[in-house]
Amino acid sequence: MKEIEGLQKETDQIENIEKRISDLEELLRITGAEEENEVASEIGFLEKEVNSLEFRALLSGKYDRNGAIVAIHAGAGGVDAQDWAEMLVRMYFRWAEKNNFKTHLLDESRGTEAGVKSAVFEIEGYCAYGYLKGEAGVHRLVRLSPFNADNLRQTSFALVEVLPVIGEIKEVEIKPEDLKIDTFRSSGAGGQHVNVTDSAVRVTHLPTGIIVSCQSERSQLQNRERALKVLSARLHQRFLEEQEKEKRKLRGEFQSAEWGNQIRSYVLHPYKLVKDHRTKYETSDTEKVLSGDLFDFIESYLKFSSVNPARKK
Repeated sequence: MKEIEGLQKETDQIENIEKRISDLEELLRITGAEEENEVASEIGFLEKEVNSLEFRALLSGKYDRNGAIVAIHAGAGGVDAQDWAEMLVRMYFRWAEKNNFKTHLLDESRGTEAGVKSAVFEIEGYCAYGYLKGEAGVHRLVRLSPFNADNLRQTSFALVEVLPVIGEIKEVEIKPEDLKIDTFRSSGAGGQHVNVTDSAVRVTHLPTGIIVSCQSERSQLQNRERALKVLSARLHQRFLEEQEKEKRKLRGEFQSAEWGNQIRSYVLHPYKLVKDHRTKYETSDTEKVLSGDLFDFIESYLKFSSVNPARKK
């Protein structure tokens, strides 16, 4: 139903463009060049609408129109890296809010001093995965550390994983006997918010050793369903990665993934710059980017991957 709704919006947009082009042609036929301001305004609007459709056409992958599951893990950099991971969580939540997408925090491991060690959340919306798939990779932050007594410059890393929300697929079958399901009491703020029941769920997939957990809901059943959704996405990603590794071995191109291969750098000191190392797109408006304005980075990556198919995620 969500896909139908999204396609209907695109159809309505195309029909609106066609109607306004027809109206513009009629206006030009009647007035000629007398209404220059009105004509220029209408042409500007139509260009914007057509660019929007062209951008949407870049989302041609199998799961591009699905929702997304995003996992963020603090890397090298200690407390600064954990704080950086939380900054990225906030950035993607704000991006989702700007695009009228719903977010659901599925699991979170807080840092001892600040930030988060890891966080998993779902972004529910049409084409959320297609927009965010290029965000997967290592993100690097350079800034003056607020956690360093000498206020020295610190480099921190965080890993972003982006998975599509998918239903049952034939390549990945989850058998009940392959699952170990544990329940535990979810962590919280304390006081009246303490959950006195074992509602949090941890699911272990025994054949692969993949572990996922969810503690965002008060209902054990809801947490179990969300955990299984994340497990399905991770198993599907594993299946695709194994396929790709086998192809690379056959072609003699296999290379292991390295943690230090950052896809984007965010420099806040000694100058301000956010740069994507794949597309070379950059901006000095770091505050705007960290506030969730990622459109230019997303668009540049989609255009880049459309002409460099081998670099697609």
